[in-house]
Amino acid sequence: QVQLVESGGGLVQPGGSLRLSCAASGSFFSISIWNWYRQAPGKERELVATVTNSGSTYYADSVKGRFTISRDNAKNTVYLQMNSLKPEDAAVYICKAAGRTTAWSPWVDYWGQGTQVTVSS
Repeated sequence: QVQLVESGGGLVQPGGSLRLSCAASGSFFSISIWNWYRQAPGKERELVATVTNSGSTYYADSVKGRFTISRDNAKNTVYLQMNSLKPEDAAVYICKAAGRTTAWSPWVDYWGQGTQVTVSS
């Protein structure tokens, strides 16, 4: 019953900021890689940001310099700080975690259900 729950989405004006959170809950497991995706109407899912277990990060070119991904391993939570938001950033933001329930279990992907981000005046 492991699940990921996103929060922090909402309506923000262009140029504003928003901080998304995604927390893993349920059976105990460890997480190696966190990803944030987004999907806008009529568009395919896009990888926005990644943070590895070692702390390495990746950002899509469209969000570099504006978004920051971070993780709190003790809380099994990942964050996405979004600054200088643009209308084209509007989408459902979805987190994904690669995790395992035990040290001997295979790594599997867990997906959140998404949180809506709307950027509009």
